Amino acid sequence: MALRPTTGQMLPEDPVAERRNDLPNNEIGQTVINKFRPDLMESLDVVRSGSSIAIGGFGSSGRPDALLNALCDLDRRDLHVIVNNVGNDFTGVGRLVMEGRVRRVTASFPILQEFYDLYFAGKIELELVPQGTLAERLRAGGSGIGAFFTPSGAGTMLADGTFPLSYGDDGVASFVPEKEARQINGRPHVLETGITADFGFAKAQKADPKGNLRFHLSARNFNPVAAMSGRTTFAEVEQLVETGEIEPDDVHLAGVFVDHVVMTSAPIPATPSPRMEACPR
Repeated sequence: MALRPTTGQMLPEDPVAERRNDLPNNEIGQTVINKFRPDLMESLDVVRSGSSIAIGGFGSSGRPDALLNALCDLDRRDLHVIVNNVGNDFTGVGRLVMEGRVRRVTASFPILQEFYDLYFAGKIELELVPQGTLAERLRAGGSGIGAFFTPSGAGTMLADGTFPLSYGDDGVASFVPEKEARQINGRPHVLETGITADFGFAKAQKADPKGNLRFHLSARNFNPVAAMSGRTTFAEVEQLVETGEIEPDDVHLAGVFVDHVVMTSAPIPATPSPRMEACPR
């Protein structure tokens, strides 16, 4: 799969590259970049079951619903989602969870009660990460930084190897690994690794054909860092404008971090899976 070359063009082996609809060549003979994909389902088909996906949004604010709906329509499963939270209803990431499509959640505060029903029933894994640390891990992964030290979480069960990653029939089945600790300026710190996901999903207010993005107010939240951390990134947008219509100072995320641009759509509620219905309440 092609991974964001420096030229902005996709490699030949990318199945989407052969189907893209490029603009005509410009006057100096170079291909004009066009990352807009009119067929969302066709372009998202490259995302396979078992993938890791960094997802922007804060609850339903700035959440890439069109992309999440399409994952369900494509029947993708066994996913590892990296997201701030799973929301408080059965749309978006909550839909993925309720339909039994998620294997692991890396998040800062999943508040959906049905998620915890799955977690304690041993049907989903949880890697709990402090919110600021999660944002920095995503940014670090997208910036090529392998790891960093932070005081957040030091001296807690999130760092000492005692936080349950998963449950089984007899209780805790596995734990989040213990983190390396170090004293820095007289204060305890722990080592956190950067996150590089197979795919990044983001939602923006505007995009141009080169993939430059502009977000709307607080809907920016985790979207830039989720997009940065994906080896291949999809951005769903409310408006597609011509190249140059977004002023350089108004570009919140450069197109170098975006591979595919699709149009947004409304959220679709979940159809609970049999595994969810079987969970004890």
